[in-house]
Order: sequence, then C-alpha cells, then structure tokens
Amino acid sequence: MSEKPVLWVTRKLSASTEARAARDYCVILNPDDTLASADDIVEMSRKVDAILPCHSEIFDRDVAGRLASRVRIIANHSVGVDHCDLEALSSRGIVVTNTPDVLSDATAEIAMLLLLGAARRAAEGDILVRNGQWRSWSPSFMVGHQVTGKRLGIVGMGRVGQVMARRAAGFDMEIHYHNRSRLDPELENGAVFHAELDSLLEVSEFLSLHCPATAETRGLMNARAFSMLPDNAILVNTARGALVDESALLEALDSGKVAAAGLDCFQTEPGGNPAFAGHPNVFMLPHIGSATFETRDAMGFRALDNLDAYFSGREPRDRVA
Repeated sequence: MSEKPVLWVTRKLSASTEARAARDYCVILNPDDTLASADDIVEMSRKVDAILPCHSEIFDRDVAGRLASRVRIIANHSVGVDHCDLEALSSRGIVVTNTPDVLSDATAEIAMLLLLGAARRAAEGDILVRNGQWRSWSPSFMVGHQVTGKRLGIVGMGRVGQVMARRAAGFDMEIHYHNRSRLDPELENGAVFHAELDSLLEVSEFLSLHCPATAETRGLMNARAFSMLPDNAILVNTARGALVDESALLEALDSGKVAAAGLDCFQTEPGGNPAFAGHPNVFMLPHIGSATFETRDAMGFRALDNLDAYFSGREPRDRVA
C-alpha cells in the first residue's frame, strides 16, 4: 500500500510491540493506558483502519453495530474473544483475530502457582509473616493439603490445559481431563479422558479450569457441580471468571466442601469479588496469567503478524471471524 494503514492500539503494550507498530503503521497509542468506553471506541473507529484491543475493550452487538465502516480488522491482544460479538462483527465485514499459543506456558505457570498457593495456604502465611504476626510454631500450625500424588482434573485440554498437565505431572499428580473431544494418545501422555464433565468432577481432588467462556460454559461451576467434587477439593481458575458461579463457590467454601480456591479471574474485572476477601483460604491474583515480559512481547507481535497478513492481502493466521 502507498500509505500506511491507521492503527489504534487501545492500551499500553510492551515497548517492543509499540515500536514495531509505529514502524509499520500510522499508529495511535495510549501512553496513559486509559480505558476506552463504548462511545470512545465508536468515535475512534471513524479515524482508523484497524484496532488492536485487549480483553478490556468490549465489542458487543451494540458497539459492533455502531463501528464506522472504515474499520476492517480487530486484531485482539488476547486468546479469549468473549469480549467480541463475533457474529455481529462478521456481519459488518470486520475480520477478528486473537493470539493463541504464545501465552500457554505463562498461564500454566500461574495455574500451578495458584494450585500450590491454595493447597499450602500461601496467602495466610504471607500475611502472618508480613504483618509481624508469626509468633509461634507447632506441628498443627498452618497445615495444608499435599499436592504430590493427588488427582488433578482439567476442564479444557487445549494449549494451556496440556501445558498444565505436563507441569502437574512433575508433581506426580494423576491427570484426568474433560474436553469436547479426546486427544490423540501422544498428546494425552497417560491422562484419563472423561467424556462427561460429571465423571471428571467426581474424581477431581484438584480441579483446574482452562476452557473458554461460551454460552455453554458460563456458570459451569455451579452449586450442583461443586456438590459432585470430592470433599475438600481445591478449585483453580485461570481461564475466565464467567465459568464460576461465585455465590455457589462461596457457599462451597463456607460449608467446607471446597477446601480452598486459587483464582486469577473473576466475574467482575477489575476489582474482583470483595466477598472472597473474608476467606483466607482463597488465594487471589489480579488476572495476570500471561503477564511476563516474554509473553507480552509475543502476544503483541502475534497481533501485529495478523495485521501484517491482512493488509498484505493474506489470510491472518489466527482469524476467528
């Protein structure tokens, strides 16, 4: 093209990503990292050919319908696309891409951190030492749940789920999983497939969620699902907050059915659910599963790769709509 396309990068990204974007596009950056409202998105769409947003920008049916016709592609800086109404955007002729593959290791690391932290009462221990409240020790002090040799159930055996399975195998955990389809034997690595979620829940001493948030999976972990877990089970969620009925989780924690939880995502973000703060057995992080320097560069470059392909007349590698 004789003129560079105009690209809006909605949030502050890695320095390497922004430098590459500035080299190849007429780029509009957001150095103050402010969050755009629906009206902001619509207004900016009149000025740009492409948008590189994060999960924080919502492209629902209303926004999709109001976007200026100038916008031709939305190249997400995320794997999940539940913030995008793909049908509505596609009907407008807008291409949508995401950034798979590159954040699997980082997210699985956080999942293992949450699993270990929830099981071994890391949040409680940190507070005791940090606040100068650690004044005694005994064999009954800060006793948690051992991870080694326990059964781990994985819901969603995609890229992140498979990495999580390999990491957990290093702790000699027995891996079980539920997926839309069974993996090939070489990818299973001995994991036990459950065609039905119920049978997975029944054996999962630890349960880690790695599936996308869809109409079918929203509220997946509800009161019935929690009741099917073994007593003293531990839940880990690094996928999407919408997968968990938070009221049901709180009830399961209060009753002792669920011993602990490790959460990196919540129904309301940012902010989380203040009701969890009163539960010392909930280990929480502010949705930082992919927050490593290496992964942020890789995500930004993957989004730009998709933009480069589109504007050079090629099919973007990671097109989802």
